[in-house]
Amino acid sequence: MAYANTTRIGHHGLGDRVSALVASVKLALAQRRIYRQTVRELNSLTTRELSDLGIHRSMITRIAMEAAYGL
Repeated sequence: MAYANTTRIGHHGLGDRVSALVASVKLALAQRRIYRQTVRELNSLTTRELSDLGIHRSMITRIAMEAAYGL
């Protein structure tokens, strides 16, 4: 009977981990900026303008979440 063992060795040093952390923080800040800008722009529209777009005021945060985070 034969057995096969595979071992994965991670070669991620401190520099790689710090770099990944910085990249994830930059992404989170960019997404938050998109969210805030979308909310701000949609809130600046009148109810009539939102209605023309088929958007109700209660939908603004959900739309902003989808725009920023793809949820």
